[in-house]
Amino acid sequence: MQIETMMSDQLARYLDLANDQTKLTAENMANIDTPGYRAMGMDFESEMRSAMFGVEEGLPDQKVRLRPEENLVTRPDGNNVSMDRESLHLAEAQLKFKTGVALLKGEYQAEMDAIRIDGK
Repeated sequence: MQIETMMSDQLARYLDLANDQTKLTAENMANIDTPGYRAMGMDFESEMRSAMFGVEEGLPDQKVRLRPEENLVTRPDGNNVSMDRESLHLAEAQLKFKTGVALLKGEYQAEMDAIRIDGK
């Protein structure tokens, strides 16, 4: 039996986006020594708004829109990845993911409590 609510679906999409941000950051970090590589990014808030609209309308998950990062210092080899910047993005993504997991646990705990109370 699967218990789903609008909130649990929204939190699942939030976790997916945090995971996508982590993967993107890892990809940027992995290419720090690749000549000509340009760091890619995503607008988390915009993607989250689109995901919430999708949940409300019952739409399938949308592909995350990536964009090249602008206004970064480019090294002589054409690479613009900054390990400091990517480390910060990684920490943010990890915090978002941990927050999403805590919220999802709370959502399921509330549902389980309601089931227990109803079953008495």
